[in-house]
Amino acid sequence: MTIANDRLSDPTVRSLVTAINANDRAAFLALLAPDATMSDDGTERDLEQWIDREIFSSHGHLEVRSEADAGRTLVADYRNDTWGEMRTRWRFTVAGNKITHFATGQA
Repeated sequence: MTIANDRLSDPTVRSLVTAINANDRAAFLALLAPDATMSDDGTERDLEQWIDREIFSSHGHLEVRSEADAGRTLVADYRNDTWGEMRTRWRFTVAGNKITHFATGQA
């Protein structure tokens, strides 16, 4: 069972998931703090290179299965044209309605 995007608890995370699923890079970037960072499977990555490769050029899509931490931790089925589908965990740090860091990896 999935959680519809409009039912996600944290409004900033909700908007980010919506931007990913709409393949809207500009909306995604608008939700990030200017010095935002990210990690994938515990390794810090170059945020813009990673999102271009893993989300936007490969048509990434999230189907959220569960949320915790007031909507700032998600378990989701993530798929893109490069890797297919996998169960992933996403953790977001939000300050002032901007994402300052997110971490993702296999769940």
